[in-house]
Amino acid sequence: MNKQRAIEISESAIMKHVTYQDTPIYIQHVNEDETARVYPIGNSEQEMTVPLSSLTEHP
Repeated sequence: MNKQRAIEISESAIMKHVTYQDTPIYIQHVNEDETARVYPIGNSEQEMTVPLSSLTEHP
């Protein structure tokens, strides 16, 4: 996923279907170094930093 799109999704009030390793995630914050702070939907305690290239947006 490109950085601009990840920022748009993280700032949107509408939930988008994004996955990390086939797990639906919520993008909490996009970092300057092409990574994002994310957590699995329904499990905000499992925050992790992942490369933007590993995120997939689904229609």
